[in-house]
Parts: sequence; C-alpha cells; structure tokens
Amino acid sequence: MLATGYRPDLPYLTGLDSALDADRNPRHREGLATGVPGLAFVGLEWQRSLSSNSLRGVGRDVERIARRLAARLARR
Repeated sequence: MLATGYRPDLPYLTGLDSALDADRNPRHREGLATGVPGLAFVGLEWQRSLSSNSLRGVGRDVERIARRLAARLARR
C-alpha cells in the first residue's frame, strides 16, 4: 500500500507502556522504539533522514533496522 500526506495512527500500541508519547507519536531513536525492546518503526517522517518516509529512503531504513533487530536476537 502506498500513501502520501499521512500521519502515524497507532492506537493498537497505546497499551504498550512507553511505545507512544503523550501525542501518540512513536517514541523511537532512528526507528527503534526507545521504551519497548524489539519494537521498531519504518516509514516515519525524519526517522533518520528527509527521505525516511518516501519510497526512496524507506528501504535504507528497513535494512538498517532489520540488521539491528537480527543482532539483538543473536545476542539472546
């Protein structure tokens, strides 16, 4: 699915403490949730760069997040 002009709407994460801030925006650092281990986000505006929420940039972010999550699982 492709969309433009959207805003994150993640009501299903409200039950996870620290997943969202008071304005219901994802709490993250470069796509990895800061308060919920193993949770990640992609396609967010300015997630890592200007192109993070575009087709041009989301792929780079996905690759980076996948590597970081895989490394986390490997340490378990």
